[in-house]
Amino acid sequence: MVGRAWAWWRDRKALVDFAFMSPLLLMSVLSAPAYTSPMLYGKGEPIPEVVYVALVAGLLGPLVVRRRWPVQAFATIAGVSFVQWVLDYTAIPANMGVLVAVYTVAANCAFRWAVAAGLVTELGAVLAAFRYTVNPGDRKYTTIMLSAVVAGVWILGVYISTRRAYTRSLEERAERLERERDTQIQIAMAAERARIARELHDVVAHNVSVIVVQADGASYAIDTDVERAKRALETISATGRTALAEMRRLLGVLREGDDAGAYRPQPGVAQLTDLVEQIRESGLPLDFRVEGVPAELPQGMQLAVFRIVQESLTNIVKHAGPRATAQVRLHYGDEAIQVTVTDDGRGAAARDDGRGHGLVGMRERAAVYGGTVRAGPRLGGGFEVVARLPLREEARSA
Repeated sequence: MVGRAWAWWRDRKALVDFAFMSPLLLMSVLSAPAYTSPMLYGKGEPIPEVVYVALVAGLLGPLVVRRRWPVQAFATIAGVSFVQWVLDYTAIPANMGVLVAVYTVAANCAFRWAVAAGLVTELGAVLAAFRYTVNPGDRKYTTIMLSAVVAGVWILGVYISTRRAYTRSLEERAERLERERDTQIQIAMAAERARIARELHDVVAHNVSVIVVQADGASYAIDTDVERAKRALETISATGRTALAEMRRLLGVLREGDDAGAYRPQPGVAQLTDLVEQIRESGLPLDFRVEGVPAELPQGMQLAVFRIVQESLTNIVKHAGPRATAQVRLHYGDEAIQVTVTDDGRGAAARDDGRGHGLVGMRERAAVYGGTVRAGPRLGGGFEVVARLPLREEARSA
């Protein structure tokens, strides 16, 4: 409620400016008898009431639109003040509106306009000191005092303008850095998709190679060993379905041309043991367990599982600290395979520089098979990565 009210109030600039001008208006109204009554005025001729009202309106009215048209508001107030000086009407409380106007120009306009407004106001201060100072000997002190007030208000306005410009530059820099970071993430995601596409290409190529070999074997055995030919055809059928499923996923992944070089056989779940041994040799105590009944996984999914575990362990080695320990759990369920990698180190408290894209790659790999990846700090310390990939084809295609 308070936030909405404040937002509504800030959007009404004219109303806000009127509220800031109202003390001067109230002061001018309350002191009107001192300037319009012959008995209270004390010296010279009193200001006619109509003229007094016109002066107050001319000196304070432009302040209502001072932020929308700061130069025009200042010029109007300065012009009214000069006419007042020419007609030899004494200074009134509403003349302080010129200080508000010069501050507005200095705080909201270009520096050349601020200098011009400051010089005009300073000239007005000098003219006022010479016209309205009763004792000629006091004119010097009155001039110094008025000039000091004008200079203080002008410097405050220039400082506010400089501060606002500095704040805007910081905001623009933050927005630019955020855009650059988003661009880097997009580039990393595209590169990761390209890498996944290359690896899935290897998997599909392997399956097609198996189909060719089995087809050749079936063609030779069909006349002499029908049972062997039948088994070869069944292998061709199963491998073909797997290749088609991998090809559908491959079509959903962005591929960019590069010079990645010759392809090599891609690792799978069987190679996790070798990966665990390598991590242990690097000095990280690691507990690796496989739970449930292992299921036959497509080679592409095996590669995704391997890469998720590899990236998670790499992050632990880099960020968890020297006394950390890690656990890897590979759980085969009825509906999905779940990969859980945890540690008890300080990686969760490590500062994120915004340049790492490992989690992005994990999520991209899991998304290819309709899976999800959740990563974050653990209760009690450490970090946890949990990836879940559905085993059933209809769940992966959903």
